[in-house]
Amino acid sequence: MTFRPLHDRILVRRIESEEKTKGGIIIPDTAKEKPQEGEVIAVGSGVRNEAGQVQPLDVKAGDRVLFGKWSGTEIKINGEDLLIMKESDVLGVIEVEAAQKKAA
Repeated sequence: MTFRPLHDRILVRRIESEEKTKGGIIIPDTAKEKPQEGEVIAVGSGVRNEAGQVQPLDVKAGDRVLFGKWSGTEIKINGEDLLIMKESDVLGVIEVEAAQKKAA
């Protein structure tokens, strides 16, 4: 089954957080919080502005994004847990290449 979000909605796969803390303590599943970072799988066509033109979204498939703790609606597609949310629920896009360059 394939899924295509409509308008200003995006489909996101959560990126799982680390199993250990920096100090080496293993975090049990019951104590973990749901990750607030994800990868955009699919995006809608965009929203219409006052002139009736479709304005494309700022995020695109493949972007890593941060979103609010209670953002989106959880769904299951092909046995995989995914989130559908509006683009306005996204707090920001993580620039992986820029972060790696700073660390080097």
